[in-house]
Amino acid sequence: NELVRTNTLVKGAIVQIDGTPFRDWYKRHYGTALGNKKKGAKAEEEEAVKKSKSVETKLAKRKEASELDQKLEDQFNTGRLYARLSSRPGQIGRADGYILEGKELDFYLKKMIK
Repeated sequence: NELVRTNTLVKGAIVQIDGTPFRDWYKRHYGTALGNKKKGAKAEEEEAVKKSKSVETKLAKRKEASELDQKLEDQFNTGRLYARLSSRPGQIGRADGYILEGKELDFYLKKMIK
């Protein structure tokens, strides 16, 4: 609320968000875990889940077409993603936006280093 009042959080602002919900969605949608540094009993336990043939073929087809930028993958490893607000946050307290990737991500990473 205070960020909106002081005009810190405005349309077009670059913010850092938690990557956990996006990592979970990616795992469900593509069947591949992102940002897992530790591989052990948990990874084996998750692979033991049975899936139907139709789900397996769907995941295999999606996995072929999926490509993830290395810089975006590095952000998933850290657990924090950069996003840009595409709506004007107001009194409701909701802000819509999108995750930065590609050339736009490169541009803002260079700006943040300076």
